[in-house]
Amino acid sequence: MRGVFVDANESLAVIFERLEQPGDPKVRINRNPDISPEQYPEILDGAEIAIVDHTALPTDIAKKCAGLKHVVFLGTGARSYMSPDELAETGIHVHLIKGYGDTAVAECAIALMWEGARGLAKMDRGIRAGNWLRDDGMQLTGKTLGLIGFGGIAAEVARIALGAGMRVIAWNRSPKKYPKVEFLDFDEVLTESDVVSIHLLLNDETRGMISRACIEGMKPGVILVNTARGAIVDEEAMIEALKSGHIRHAGLDVFNIEPLPADHPLTALPNVTLSAHSAFRTPEASENLMSAAWEHCRRIARGK
Repeated sequence: MRGVFVDANESLAVIFERLEQPGDPKVRINRNPDISPEQYPEILDGAEIAIVDHTALPTDIAKKCAGLKHVVFLGTGARSYMSPDELAETGIHVHLIKGYGDTAVAECAIALMWEGARGLAKMDRGIRAGNWLRDDGMQLTGKTLGLIGFGGIAAEVARIALGAGMRVIAWNRSPKKYPKVEFLDFDEVLTESDVVSIHLLLNDETRGMISRACIEGMKPGVILVNTARGAIVDEEAMIEALKSGHIRHAGLDVFNIEPLPADHPLTALPNVTLSAHSAFRTPEASENLMSAAWEHCRRIARGK
């Protein structure tokens, strides 16, 4: 049983090497995070396991990878890069890694929320340009934070926000309970929240879920935070709401197109904070991620 980490950046490669144990399946590391999908067959060279960080794996390319039976995707958002259902039909099973960066992503979401409330990045840009900008911020203590989706990341966001004195409400597709969090209907969360933070997986049901109507139903002056997936939100409607001021500020770590083009409309808006899909990037989360990837490889090698 052989594996290849097909698109490892140096920091992940170092951790992955360090966590290898005696008796582990042989996994070769390709230290090039910028491969193209067409390179998969050559890089895998008949290996049964592909560890994938962020490189798209179209089904037609996967079919050309002789021997490939397992894809260990480093995260939960595999559907943004491949079709697990189509791959399963070809005999390739996609394994996900959950929970490795819950705290890291939650802390980023909280940081984006606070930045949106106080406009720190805007003031920083202004001061550097010689402008002494001072606008009234939003005090978040006592305000309502609405969480759309409630998994491990949202639970961590709730923990932090409750500690900061916010009221936390949430909607989830299946029933959930969490201390001091009120679970309400979807529309109620949108209309009652001063801050809306999105915590959903991207799939056919959630794509475009935060629609134009949903955005229009939010409180005027709402702060919108998205550390989930860009395609969950109607981008055009969000941009219009940012321009009109209906959305006070958007803190975005994810986008429909990544990397975000320099001339994208979002880059021209002063009331947007942009982060390079990096919410999960902390040493602690990377350690958890590589440990979980090895566990998948070991389990696969044992035939489980």
